Amino acid sequence: MATFNVRPDIDAAAEKLGSTMGAKREIKRLPEVLWEGETVEMLATGSYGGGTGLVAMTSMRLVFLKHGVMSQTVEDFPYPKISSVQWQGGMLMGTLTVYTSGNRADIKNMPKDQGAALSDKLRALIAQGGQPAAAPAAAPAQDVGSRLATLDQLRATGAVSDAEYQERRARILDSL
Repeated sequence: MATFNVRPDIDAAAEKLGSTMGAKREIKRLPEVLWEGETVEMLATGSYGGGTGLVAMTSMRLVFLKHGVMSQTVEDFPYPKISSVQWQGGMLMGTLTVYTSGNRADIKNMPKDQGAALSDKLRALIAQGGQPAAAPAAAPAQDVGSRLATLDQLRATGAVSDAEYQERRARILDSL
């Protein structure tokens, strides 16, 4: 299993994936699309909107991330907006269908074990009224510090350019 050293919550979720094939770039880029104080609880791979990427169940929402060489796709489903989920499993793969405000999103080609576990957790969350059981509140100073540390790691590994680093660092500091 590959080691990512992105963030403890993301690393723990990535370790549970059977295979990270097709999602390595997305795992490394996931911190860029997460909201402040948002943590990753579970990851899965799947296809949505013409691309194969990463499905992240976080403390606040379900996120699909596809980070290609020329483009990036991010689709998110905040938990209070999800009305129901459906799982259809085949021999090896399946489809997770998420219903939100009259819309339907089919995330296909999910490994059967990942998709079934994710749909079960989503159903439990919906039964709780769309709110996580106990979302830990992070101190803003610690969160900014961890975000800056993550950004430094991304720059050190070459995942972000110096220009991207400066822009994102400025945004993080402006959020104070």
